[in-house]
Formats: sequence, C-alpha cells, structure tokens
Amino acid sequence: MLKFSKANAKIEALKQVPELAEYLKDKRKVYSLDLLSGYSCPSAHECLSKAVADENGKRTIRDGKHTKFRCFSASQEVQYTNVYNSRKHNFDLLRGKHLNDMIVLLSDSLPENAGIVRIHVAGDFFSRDYMMAWYTVAMLNPNVLFYAYTKSLRYWLEVNEYPILENFVLTASYGGRDDHLIDDPTFSLRSAKVVFSEAEAEELGLEIDHDDSHAARPSMRNQDFALLIHGTQPKGTEAAEALKLLKKNKVKHSYSRKVTA
Repeated sequence: MLKFSKANAKIEALKQVPELAEYLKDKRKVYSLDLLSGYSCPSAHECLSKAVADENGKRTIRDGKHTKFRCFSASQEVQYTNVYNSRKHNFDLLRGKHLNDMIVLLSDSLPENAGIVRIHVAGDFFSRDYMMAWYTVAMLNPNVLFYAYTKSLRYWLEVNEYPILENFVLTASYGGRDDHLIDDPTFSLRSAKVVFSEAEAEELGLEIDHDDSHAARPSMRNQDFALLIHGTQPKGTEAAEALKLLKKNKVKHSYSRKVTA
C-alpha cells in the first residue's frame, strides 16, 4: 500500500476556506501523496535537487547544474529519514507499473476519510500513465478534491484531451524545461511562479498564495498566482539572500517545520 501523509501546516489551512468546506464535511481530512523529489520530476530544471544516499545510507543534497532555487522537499528528505523512506517507498511501488495497476494501487491506498488530496508536496507526475491514473482516481471519487502543481506539462496537455473534472485541479509550475508551453496562449495553462519578494509579485500582477487556497480552489483554476521563495537555499545565492530579507522584514513565507509521513 502507498503511504499518504497527513496535512502539513500549509495545506491544513485549507479547512478555513469556505469554498473547500464541502469536501471536508463529516470529519474528512486533508492528505498528500509524495514521491522522491527530483527522481520523480522529469521536467524539473531551475528547482532540480535530490537527496543522494551513499553506500552507508548517509544522505546529502545535490542540486542540478541549472538550479536557481533549491527544492524544499529534497532538503526535507536529507533531514528526515522517515520522510525519505516514505517517499521512496511510494515511488518504488508506482514506477514501472501499468496504468491499470497504478489506478488500483492509488484507489486501494486512498484513505477512506480523504476529503482533499494534494498530489505531491514532493515529487511530480513522472509519466503520462501516472498522471492519467490520478485523473481516473479523481473521476471515480467525485466527492474528493485532488490538486497538484506540476512541471510535467506535456502529460497535462494529453490529459486535457479528456473532459475537465471539477475535482481535479492542476497548476503549471514555472522553472521547468517546458516553460514555453505555459507562455503559449494556445494551451491556457494556469501557472504559479516562485518570487523572491512581495514587490516582485506585485510587479508581475500576481497574488501570493500563502495557504494553497489558490492552488486548490476549483473556482480559481484559471487564475495565475505567485509563491514566495521558501525552504533551505544554497549559501551565497540570490535565493538565499531573498530569504534573509524576508525573515528580516518578518514576511510570512514558510510554515510549520513539522513533517509527517
């Protein structure tokens, strides 16, 4: 069985959003299903980072050569053994499986009291069939809301050939190898962009999503938004300096450090 995680502080805040209350009636909860960062992200580019284990099992962070801001979830996988093991467990179970087998595995593992599921606090859609499996699970569970950020835009375009599901909400995440697909008006992909300051978001004309409500709400599925830089960043980089300034100015940009798996 796959291991679903209980909501972290950020997505727990979804309970306070009136539009999402319908999905959380009868004591239903918010969960996420996570995979190993980087390894499951075929289109990651500017955020590519991985937790790399040596022969003794010791893990260190490895950034890609084009990384501009480090993936916060990869840093978690270096710091927390249980988190790394849980995400590796999920990725190992899913990859290499046939579409139908993934649908069965996801369906059987879905918590009975799930009301909202963030697909991937860590990881991404690593294949077209894997994204299609989630689409199918959403179709089979219309009373559960599923949402995700993704850089696997080519897979999204294929899924877009099927009917739009009210409870399956995707956001194209800038910083991948296929950003040009976001910029192409032909496809009209809703997007999120990581910014280094509130002023940058304002200059771009984007609202900042502090609690995942922009990402999750079906009514906002066509509205672009921004995310403030967060997580641990490499020393001396522009991202690290931006984090220092956010902390100095006491701008909310992060959430509870508590990580569950």
